[in-house]
Amino acid sequence: MSYATINPYTGETLKTFPSASDQEVSAAIDRADAAFRAWREVPISARTAVLQKAADILRRDCDTYAKLLTLEMGKLFAEAKAEVDLCARIFEYYVNNAERLLRPEKLPVADPVEGEAMIVHDPLGVILAIEPWNFPYYQIARIIAPQLSVGNTILLKHASNVPQSAAAFERIMHEAGLPEGCFTKLYATRSQVEMIINDPRVHGVALTGSEDAGAIVAAQAGKALKKSTMELGGADAFVVLADADLEKTVKWAVFGRHWNGGQVCVSSKRMIIVDEVYDEFLARYRKGVAALKAGDPFDAETTLAPLSSQHAADEIRERIQQAVKQGAKAEEIGPSVPNQGAFVQPTILTDVNEDNPARYWEFFGPVSMLFRAKDEADAVRIANDSPFGLGGSVFTSNPKHGAEVARKISTGMVFVNHPTKVEADLPFGGIKRSGYGRELLGLGLKEFVNHKLIDVVDIDAHF
Repeated sequence: MSYATINPYTGETLKTFPSASDQEVSAAIDRADAAFRAWREVPISARTAVLQKAADILRRDCDTYAKLLTLEMGKLFAEAKAEVDLCARIFEYYVNNAERLLRPEKLPVADPVEGEAMIVHDPLGVILAIEPWNFPYYQIARIIAPQLSVGNTILLKHASNVPQSAAAFERIMHEAGLPEGCFTKLYATRSQVEMIINDPRVHGVALTGSEDAGAIVAAQAGKALKKSTMELGGADAFVVLADADLEKTVKWAVFGRHWNGGQVCVSSKRMIIVDEVYDEFLARYRKGVAALKAGDPFDAETTLAPLSSQHAADEIRERIQQAVKQGAKAEEIGPSVPNQGAFVQPTILTDVNEDNPARYWEFFGPVSMLFRAKDEADAVRIANDSPFGLGGSVFTSNPKHGAEVARKISTGMVFVNHPTKVEADLPFGGIKRSGYGRELLGLGLKEFVNHKLIDVVDIDAHF
């Protein structure tokens, strides 16, 4: 595995980095374990003070850090700046809430005269984070903010195509005053990942990535009897009911499918529209997608980013061809995308029948699958006909009814009248093949803690 920054728009290799040696990995674990023993004793208020400084640095140098995201994975510069700000808000959520969320919980006891019982939330130790390239900073922030708050230390194995983003975030944390060893990026190999998981000083692993990667790492963690959380793929349903405001709904549909170049686990990949508004929705959606402008992601006029690499672009084109061979219809939309850059022509797939395996794939790019539902019940059935269960959305002029429909959709998250909403104060995670565990809020804070019972009894009460 080679670590390199390759600009997805120009194809230029900007910088390469050697993979870590086994000795470097072992030394990093040594430092992380030693740092944990000191960091766990630091008051929560002092831990979160470091997070506040990191948030301040991110905001101070927002453009500098955002530029790196656009160079490494092709993200629109405006979206890159929004990601930097989101990371600052995630840090500040724990600055404001970690101490409250980690307070000991008193338990009711049968005879309070005899004593008291409580649950305390102790850190576990060193946690391995394995993160993807599509949100290079956000993926780091949403794991290290809660885990540093609780007192754990983190080793980061980031995606091989965003090595400079990983290094930049490490520098931010050091500038913010985080002690050495509390957060370390490693340009680790796949074999070294298993070595790290098997080390007895490492107590958990959090992975965000593909279904295949999750299956491998979850098996390794399970064999080592280590706690793991898995945030994997998604093929989110975008359900449009008969009473939806189509003008607004289509705008959200275009955004929901194509933000970040369509490379989002919670983007709106399957659009399920009830029959009576299907044709109008499709006509409006074609027009909305055709208005997207592919080009230089640093250009403020660009609204469609390149994919993260030429390999990713070639792979999604091959998947479109496979879907068509199995009976789907593919319609390319809008002006031809530039020859320069890892672009894929926005494509709408229809007639993706139940015997077509593409119906159950995750297309990680500007490809939309549209399904005509007979009615609301059929829309819910199609929405749940997926191996994934990450997010989804329901569009209707009746939000109360939309929430009722949302309850019927089998995913970890459902949004009414919005395609997805990634915020510092909302939990994130899925079910089924989309993984397990939650990130952010108190749920993410307590994924890697020892929920320890302390039961205190008055010894004289029994005699």
